[in-house]
Amino acid sequence: MSEMRLLAIDLGNTNVSLGLFDLGSAPPSLSHHWRLATHREQTSDEAAVVMHALFAQAELAPAQVGHVIVSCVVPPLLPIWERVCQKLFSVSPIVVGPGIRTGMPVRYDNPREVGADRIVNAVAAHELLGGPVIAVDFGTATTFDCVSARGEYLGGAIFPGMHISMEALFERTSMLHRVEIARPAAAIGRTTTAALQSGLLFGYAGMVDAMVARIRKELGREARVVATGGLAHRVADESRTIERVEPFLTLEGLRILFEKNRPERGDPPRKERPA
Repeated sequence: MSEMRLLAIDLGNTNVSLGLFDLGSAPPSLSHHWRLATHREQTSDEAAVVMHALFAQAELAPAQVGHVIVSCVVPPLLPIWERVCQKLFSVSPIVVGPGIRTGMPVRYDNPREVGADRIVNAVAAHELLGGPVIAVDFGTATTFDCVSARGEYLGGAIFPGMHISMEALFERTSMLHRVEIARPAAAIGRTTTAALQSGLLFGYAGMVDAMVARIRKELGREARVVATGGLAHRVADESRTIERVEPFLTLEGLRILFEKNRPERGDPPRKERPA
């Protein structure tokens, strides 16, 4: 049974996202998913305790995990989670980085500069919608990742995330306060709260539409747009260009990359490290 479960782990700046896939179903299905806060000072023992508790709560056994794949944009966390995988699952994870098979040529000037999560999102978006396609991820940063009609990763754009922008605004202004990111009644806010909500939500939706228009012009074709991340649904509701929201796009991308790099039966698990 352990051969039939894949644990996908995305180590992000704000959250650690985890997904458990049943590889025995066709297509493989995401049976469980969790999201944890990122703690850079966390030890492998602490992370293992949390993981064990999550599995126990879901009535799962660590022995059911036969494979693990990890993407990481916080380098100090990688060895910690590698140790977690060894302790709990007796598996050395596949790590998304240079040398891993993606099936997608990377046209970045320096491919090693591209965050692992951006490549994962691009692979998933292309698998889902074909090319050209733009994956927009509303995370700590808002990223746009572009794939050509020929399935090449071209690069994209990086924008401060909505929460980062909000925190920076509140730290640098005395008269403004934190607000819930929610849809105001109108673009013209008649209270400070409504004005902030208008600027954040409508402003970000407008930014997305403007960036997509510029990217489509450079691509020369009407690229499709898929969004992911915690605020994707809220922004998509106000955007003219986002046509699909996939909350688990990154986890699905990790599953796809696992399939492309799956160890042959009897071989030890592969272990790739970013340079």
